[in-house]
Amino acid sequence: GILTGVIPLSIAIGGAIGSLSRYLLAGAVHRLTSPYFPYGTFVVNVLGCLVFGALFGLSEQRFVLGPTARAFLLIGLLGGFTTFSSFTFETFQMLRDGELALAALNVTGQVALGLVAFWAGVAVARLA
Repeated sequence: GILTGVIPLSIAIGGAIGSLSRYLLAGAVHRLTSPYFPYGTFVVNVLGCLVFGALFGLSEQRFVLGPTARAFLLIGLLGGFTTFSSFTFETFQMLRDGELALAALNVTGQVALGLVAFWAGVAVARLA
């Protein structure tokens, strides 16, 4: 079935590692920054986009990732690591609280920097 085999197990293990990594990094960033903006989620999303872009770029250029490695890294690890559901919830809270400027900064900043980080990851991978 669809949930048996190496690939689903790889996704599950990667997801667990990614989720724990997100929790630890976002928490560390949150403790070091202001409580009035979700910097932890912001950093995790941009970093996740950078790493995803680099891995995508490497796999596109050199075909270094087989199906199991792609599933583990891209779907599992980075899928568990990035936090767009948290991003949406935090943005909703800012909107609900009337913090329109912060909500706009959160949306435009994460999307724009995420795209730039993804592009940078692909560019770095192409140099390797």
